[in-house]
Amino acid sequence: MRKSLGRKSSEYGDGKHWFLAPSQVVLYGLTQIPQIQKTEIAFRPNDPKSYEAYVLNIVRFLEKYKDSAQKDDMIFEDCGNMPSELKERGEFNNERGERKVCRFKLEWLGNCSGINDETYGYKEGKPCVIIKLNRVLGFKPKPPKNESLETYPVMKYNPYVLPVQCTGKRDEDKEKIGTVEYFGLGSYPGFPLQYYPYYGKLLQPKYLQPLLAVQFTNLTMDTEIRIECKAYGENIGYSEKDRFQGRFDVKIEVKS
Repeated sequence: MRKSLGRKSSEYGDGKHWFLAPSQVVLYGLTQIPQIQKTEIAFRPNDPKSYEAYVLNIVRFLEKYKDSAQKDDMIFEDCGNMPSELKERGEFNNERGERKVCRFKLEWLGNCSGINDETYGYKEGKPCVIIKLNRVLGFKPKPPKNESLETYPVMKYNPYVLPVQCTGKRDEDKEKIGTVEYFGLGSYPGFPLQYYPYYGKLLQPKYLQPLLAVQFTNLTMDTEIRIECKAYGENIGYSEKDRFQGRFDVKIEVKS
């Protein structure tokens, strides 16, 4: 389902060194939680059973993002509450042993953190979706330049954020998607650069991908709405053959 150029090579090269050529365009997988078959979310706000599986899926995924799971200062470190530049941690070899990992706080996910609403908006008919990028060893995202985002006025620009936007797939969907709220580090709709590059399972076994939460607060009821979420970057590729490369589609229907 998710592919990347990084996976086509041995993850650690000769066991000591690994690199990704900087000129390569990575087919970066963008996926959502809850992870569902056929990428369809359909539920009734007044029927907990209808959204129980979605909520449980989110709860299980976010377990490793709880404060209690990030206490060890030998493994984790604070990397700031605002987006910042790439965090280089030396060569891609195992001579220095494990590298530290940036903490990611659940509270940054706002309404979709599960802290104040254990149903992640589903009980109110305002479903949350958590978005992540798949891990690509050594990849250094390049956010688009500000001028290239002029056609997307909703997007809050930051040179240290790889932006993501969710919109209606078709014209009729654009009219029915309503308001989309984004929750991420520093309130930016995207992925902060200080969580990159990823050094792999051997050097960063506890690595936490930065997350972005999206909440659809007033979807048109009793209508299946097709939504496309897309990451924007100078070195992110897209493929018509694989809908998870740099973007994903999801269908959502809130039933009365």
